[in-house]
Amino acid sequence: MWRYRTGSPWRDLPAEFGPWQTVWARHRTWSEDGTWDRIHTMLMGQADAAGRVDWSVNVDSTINRAHQHGTNLPRDTGGATELQQSAPGVA
Repeated sequence: MWRYRTGSPWRDLPAEFGPWQTVWARHRTWSEDGTWDRIHTMLMGQADAAGRVDWSVNVDSTINRAHQHGTNLPRDTGGATELQQSAPGVA
């Protein structure tokens, strides 16, 4: 949780957490086997039962546009497709 709160890379974990590789491996295992999901569900259930969860939803109409190169979708420009090949004799 410290890493997500600070935004630090795995290699910058404080020494008291142990080797970063061990922490990363445990986090990955818990993510894959659903441990984090079960922990989240349990904590949300406890908080909701205690009346500490506000289930109000706010919707914002802000639009965030991505640059045309910021997508991985194919784009049909209507032009001919050219093959990029090396010049003869060039490996």
